[in-house]
Amino acid sequence: MQTESIAPLLAVVVSLAGAGLVVATRRNPNLREGCSLAAAVLQFVVVLTMVRPILDGETLHFKVLSFLPQVSIVFRVDALALLFAITASSLWVLTTVYSIGYMRHHHEDAQTRYYAFVALALTATMGIAFSANLLTLYIFYELLTFMTYPLVAHAGTAEALAAAKKYLLYQLGASIVFLLPAIILTYTMADTFDFQPDGVFPAGTNTTLLVVVYGLFLAGSAKAAIMPFHSWLPAAMVAPTPVSALLHAVAVVNAGVFLVLRVIFDVFGEDLLRQLHLDVATAIVASVTILMASFYALRLDTLKAVLAYSTISQLSYMILGAVLLSSNGMIGGVIHIANHSFAKITLFFCAGSILLASNKTKISEMGGIGRLLPVTMAAFLVGSLSIVGIPPTAGFITKWFLATGSIEADKLAIFLVLLLSTLLTAGYYFRIIRTAYFGSSPEEDGLSDADREVEKGHAQVRHQVREVGPLIFVPLLLSAGVSVVLGIFPHFVIELARLALP
Repeated sequence: MQTESIAPLLAVVVSLAGAGLVVATRRNPNLREGCSLAAAVLQFVVVLTMVRPILDGETLHFKVLSFLPQVSIVFRVDALALLFAITASSLWVLTTVYSIGYMRHHHEDAQTRYYAFVALALTATMGIAFSANLLTLYIFYELLTFMTYPLVAHAGTAEALAAAKKYLLYQLGASIVFLLPAIILTYTMADTFDFQPDGVFPAGTNTTLLVVVYGLFLAGSAKAAIMPFHSWLPAAMVAPTPVSALLHAVAVVNAGVFLVLRVIFDVFGEDLLRQLHLDVATAIVASVTILMASFYALRLDTLKAVLAYSTISQLSYMILGAVLLSSNGMIGGVIHIANHSFAKITLFFCAGSILLASNKTKISEMGGIGRLLPVTMAAFLVGSLSIVGIPPTAGFITKWFLATGSIEADKLAIFLVLLLSTLLTAGYYFRIIRTAYFGSSPEEDGLSDADREVEKGHAQVRHQVREVGPLIFVPLLLSAGVSVVLGIFPHFVIELARLALP
């Protein structure tokens, strides 16, 4: 049942107004940050008001602007949109609190610009989540690129500007060369931009052209970091840690996956994917991305780089689940939007906490850091367990549904991919855990056991490595806690995923 509601528009407008207030209060840092946090909380509350009608089987609808009868900017909230919106808006609240602590402690420049563009990025993210058609999605998808470009370039260094240029080149290049032609061809063949549960293409549409259009959609979704359109993501790690968290867990990457899921569920549909064997082709691409990114992460020593390649791998889990075209597989892919987001933002928060406390960025330098930063590393352990897929964390629920979904779909090869990738993921995360808890610090290397104990004490005093403060460790504890809660009580997220299936 379709219901007219202004709620999706309000969710978009709240963050837009928040950006304006941030700029207006730029001379008062406390007020500026208060406005950012208030906007984040209010947006989250507005999104929560949509939960009950969606669970009751309704679809919320609001037409913003109409150019022609079939060319309109329209918002529609269904279960998939709501899951994405709840994840993004809730994590914006945690990211804002964390950002206040991080940006102040690190003495970052241009903080007003940072908070304003974060709010604008969430405006575009809500627009993507609530898009009722390809035109609306494309507009906000491009806006998200422009709103996040200044965040990647935030430091203003030559390295940051080069990374931002690469980011813009990948995102705009893929959108203009691949995504826009795919949307135009879809409209030409289907005579509509609107999403439809069983797909939009009429019977008898040229199959070769359909395969080409599907390939264009996949190539155009560079934000999903499917190989070979992935290298922008590790390059963007030059940005401040809160930006990395925003890119990898809240806005950009989930927007890319969301686009792919919309194409799979609401543009092509399950039957057409099977008929054209696009499910198998996509599963191969996703599997290669999962394994290659995992193998690469094993070789890296920089913590944020490992997290970046982990993200590339985990994003393709969502796509892989969707193209299994089995009930459990699709549920696993959809719920991973939330499950991965909370775990990965925890890990990035922890990386930032380690940087602020010890100025360390390389895993090889983090020997014994778990003893000095017990809260941070406890949260890191929880986030790692969730990404690996170990109970009672949310990641286990994802892996359970994906594994049973692959068996249900009679695709043993996918089951083996999931098994191998889990082992690889455990390998590079447990390497970090082992170093943090059982490794020796560089100051201790080469010392006798007795001298090492003495030096350990001196090093702690000298470097004053300790938890930075509540604005840093409270958000990462909360996000880690949610990863456990979603693992023990996954029913709400699973129900949304069930309702999201075509």
